[in-house]
Amino acid sequence: MTHGEHTERSVWGTLADASSPTARFAAHTWSFVALAGPDKGRVWEAASPSLTIGSAATNDIELRDDTVSRHHCQVALRDSRFTIRDMGSTNGTRVDGVFVVEAFLAGGSKIQLGDSELRFDQTQRWDTVSESESVEFHGLAGASSAMRLVFSVLSRVANQNLTCLLGGETGTGKELAARAVHAASDRRRGPFVVVDCGSLNRNLIESELFGHERGAFTGADRARKGAFEEATTGTVFLDEVGELDLDLQPRLLRVLECREVKRLGSNTMIPVDVRVVAATHRDLWAEVERDAFRRDLYYRLAEVNVRLPALRERAGDIPLLSSKLLAPGTVLSADAVEHLSGRSWPGNVRELRNVLRRASALARGNTLDAAVFEELEVLSATHGSAPSERRGPVTTEVDETLPLRSAREKWSVAMERTYVERVMARFGEDVDGAAAHMGIHRKSVLRLLREHGLPNPVARESS
Repeated sequence: MTHGEHTERSVWGTLADASSPTARFAAHTWSFVALAGPDKGRVWEAASPSLTIGSAATNDIELRDDTVSRHHCQVALRDSRFTIRDMGSTNGTRVDGVFVVEAFLAGGSKIQLGDSELRFDQTQRWDTVSESESVEFHGLAGASSAMRLVFSVLSRVANQNLTCLLGGETGTGKELAARAVHAASDRRRGPFVVVDCGSLNRNLIESELFGHERGAFTGADRARKGAFEEATTGTVFLDEVGELDLDLQPRLLRVLECREVKRLGSNTMIPVDVRVVAATHRDLWAEVERDAFRRDLYYRLAEVNVRLPALRERAGDIPLLSSKLLAPGTVLSADAVEHLSGRSWPGNVRELRNVLRRASALARGNTLDAAVFEELEVLSATHGSAPSERRGPVTTEVDETLPLRSAREKWSVAMERTYVERVMARFGEDVDGAAAHMGIHRKSVLRLLREHGLPNPVARESS
C-alpha cells in the first residue's frame, strides 16, 4: 500500500509503517457561522474530520432551535472533500437552497436546518510528523524507525479524541498500542474497556457493546451496562472490529456519530462520553471494496489510521524487546541475537515472547545462546509434526532395562534422526526448503545433519 493510498483512506490522514520515514496529517480547520435562528452570530471553530449538528447536547454543534432535530445532520471529511449527510431529520437539510440527503460542501456553502442557517468554511494544510526520539511509549518498545514513527503519531493524537484504527498482523501489539493511547491521553483516569468483536456471537456482542434491560432476551435476569456506558470518561477498545456483522455496523456507526446508546429492550437513549480505538488484522479497505464492511463506518473509525509493523520488518528491535520480555538478569548472547533475527516470526512479538519463555526454562544459566533456541526448534519440529508428514510409524526398539529418562532420550535421538533423514530425502539439496518445512533455522538443519552423521548437501556443493 502506498503513502498516497493511506492518506486517501484515513480521514485525518496518517501513515506509520516500515517503508515511510514520516507520517503525513491532513489538518483540516472548519468553521460555522450562524446567519439566522436563535444562535445568530455564534461561531464554531475546530480541527476535526467529523462532526454532528443538532439540538441535543451530545452534538459537536448544539443549536438552540426547536425546529432542529436532536441529531439533524453530520459533516465529515471523505476522500479529501467535506460532505454533509441528513440523519433522518424531521424538517430536512438544505444546502444553498436545495434539499439534500447527502452532498458535497464548498467554502461559503449555506446550510438551512429548520429556522437556523449556517455558513460553512474550511481550510486544509498538510503536517509532517517525524520519528520520536524515545524508544518506548507507555509499554510499547522499539528503536527502529518504523516503531519510533508509530510512537510519534500515537503521542500526537492521544489527546485529540479522534477515533483510531490500528492495523497489523496478529501479535504485533495492537491492544498494547490502544492501551498506550489511553495512558497518554487526558482520559487515562477513566476506564479502558475491551470488546473482542471476533470472539463473541451476535447476541453477546450486541449486549456487550450496548447493554440490555432485564427481560430483553432469554437469560437476561438483570439489566446490564454495555461497553460504551462502562467506559464513560475513558476508552473503548474494539478489537478485531472487522469481524463485526454487517447488520450491527449501523448501530455502531450511530453511537460513534451521536454519542448515544440504546440498550437492548429499551427505547431510552443514554449519552456516552468515550474515546474509541479499534483494531483489525484485516485489510479493512479491501473489506469495504468487496462490500463486507460499511464505507461510512470505515471513515468514522479511521480518523487516524496507524499500522503496527511486523517483527520481521524490525528485526533490529529484537535485543530491546528481549530485554523487556526476559526476567531480570537473563540476557541473549550475540549468536542468539543473530539466530533470532533470521527467523520470519509469523506470530510476531507474541511468538517472540513465547519462544523466550521456553528458552529461559530450558537454559542452564542466565545467558541464552543460539544452541538453546536451536534445541527448541528441533523439539518443535520432531514432536509437533503432523502424523501425515511421517511416512508411517518410527520403529525403535525400546530398552525397558534402562531408567525412563535414558530410554526416552535414546528413543528421541533415533526418532529425530529418522525424521530429519526423511525430510532431507524429500527436499534433496534444498536446505532452505527443508528448514522452512521443519519450522527451524537453516543453521539448525545443518547442525542436525552433522550430529546424526547424515549427508550434508552444502558440504557437497563446496567440495
